Amino acid sequence: MENKKTLKIGRSNFELIVKNNHYFVDKTMLIYNFYHNANDIILIPRPKRFGKTLNLSMIEHFFDIRKEKSAKLFSEFEIAKEKEFCKKHQNQYPVINISLKSIKEDSWDNCLKKFKSIISKLYKQNKYLLQSKQLDDDDKQIFQKVISKNADETELKESLLNLSNYLQKHFEKKVIILVDEYDAPIITGFNNTNNPIKSIDKENKTYYEKVINFMQGFLGDAYKGNNDLHKGLLTGVMRVGRESIFSEWNNFDVFGITMPYFSDSFGFTRTETEEILTYFNLNDRIDDIEKWYDGYKFGKVDNIFNPWSIVSYIAKSEAGFRAYWVNSGDYSLIKSRIIELGVKDKIQDLIEGKTIEKQLKENFVFHDFETDNELLWTLLTDNGYLTQMGKAKYGNYKLRIPNNEVRIVFTDIIMSWLNTEVKIKRELLIETAENLINNRITEFETGFKQTIQNTLSYFDTAEKKEKETNKKIITHEQIYHVYTLGLLTILTDDFQIKSNRESGEGRYDIMLIPYDKSRNGVVIEIKQIKKQRANEKENKFNKRINTAREKALTQIEKNKYYKELIISKIKSENIIKLAIVFAGKEPYVTKQNEE
Repeated sequence: MENKKTLKIGRSNFELIVKNNHYFVDKTMLIYNFYHNANDIILIPRPKRFGKTLNLSMIEHFFDIRKEKSAKLFSEFEIAKEKEFCKKHQNQYPVINISLKSIKEDSWDNCLKKFKSIISKLYKQNKYLLQSKQLDDDDKQIFQKVISKNADETELKESLLNLSNYLQKHFEKKVIILVDEYDAPIITGFNNTNNPIKSIDKENKTYYEKVINFMQGFLGDAYKGNNDLHKGLLTGVMRVGRESIFSEWNNFDVFGITMPYFSDSFGFTRTETEEILTYFNLNDRIDDIEKWYDGYKFGKVDNIFNPWSIVSYIAKSEAGFRAYWVNSGDYSLIKSRIIELGVKDKIQDLIEGKTIEKQLKENFVFHDFETDNELLWTLLTDNGYLTQMGKAKYGNYKLRIPNNEVRIVFTDIIMSWLNTEVKIKRELLIETAENLINNRITEFETGFKQTIQNTLSYFDTAEKKEKETNKKIITHEQIYHVYTLGLLTILTDDFQIKSNRESGEGRYDIMLIPYDKSRNGVVIEIKQIKKQRANEKENKFNKRINTAREKALTQIEKNKYYKELIISKIKSENIIKLAIVFAGKEPYVTKQNEE
């Protein structure tokens, strides 16, 4: 195809993406909806990697008075159809666009230095103002101090307000202020409050308290009562409330994940996902992609796909389905809270595909986590590890794990329980995996059983349906599949681990392809049967096990699931064909040709 568009992963500059013919999912109507919102200042919290930074770059390029050449970038997109709006507002306002996402310092002193660096860079982008006749000498003196990183803390607090004032003076137009990941310094401050280098000051304030105090001035001065402000938009992962950052702001509102506004502006809708998959000739995989990367609900819009994962999968489709999004950031706070609070039963319910009902709190202080255990579910949902499925009774929301990708996170959490709660050491996991790839299947089965029995408690093996939607939810066979996949990730240094990929004439469950072609390759087919009933005779139960494993091994052979291993130049004698049959939480492992 002539002028075929390409993908660009990890870049969030709208101009770079469109100008260089990279694929862009059209979110331009966010510009129109943002501008016409009744509130002058809005906050839109969404999970990480859901397009927040790119969307702010898009808004900046549309409105910024200095970017007149950017107008043509929008010619192919929906916003261009709003001709009167474009004529009146496009490239008509000074725009400040600042991102705080990189503030991840381990102490307040280092955090303040990072602020100085980020704000200095922002001022340098507007260095032309030093030549403006509209700014007086005092303005230019402060401006120069910020650029040279000599501004004190008070001057830094006022820097966003001051810059808006300088821009308004120069252009004689009010300013649009965009702040990306406003909550990153606050979350970092909370995570590091108990750090030994937290720098307690004379007033005995912690890192967290200092960063809150700074943000109250930095954002508060710029947004609250700023006569030079035209419109404002903040993005982040969570709404951090009651610290008074947003207190008494006029014309301000929050549009979180339960609100029926801006619902399709972040993440890919099903239609958008189908279009990009079709463009890159991958539309035949939509069903499996849905299982792995779909499942979010924002406002009233169902079937929101994770954009980072979709783009990553398209770029690396031959590597199969992987947890791209959950590996793109740190979820240590999530993990620690789950382990500390001991909600293992609820997590297992979620892994099974069940829906739980919990309250989501929009306004909270991080210190509330110490006393309010229920805030965990708000944290998980805001961060994208759970998704809301609509309202339940008593003001609660129905919550569940959105997809297989996120389910791997919870598998990882269970791995933490393996090493702490039930005292199963990493050495056992390594030994079990080594037994598998070295064709010691009896020993592998012993270690695998020990691992499974100490962590899983799945007893109801019937597939369930949601009462509300009558849709199938994840089966236990899928749960065992994801769990087994999670345990085998310990081999990723030496093996390419694939799942649910086409090979031969069907789709295998799990495949291990060694980078060293002289080693064994493994193909695994997983089956699940009901556990042995109290009155069931041993021979009848064994017959059910044998039937299931024969079916699995026949499936491997009939459909030639091992074909990809042969194509990868693994010798046929080095291919291990394995059936794993789960009866409740008891796994039975059988190798082909094994008596």
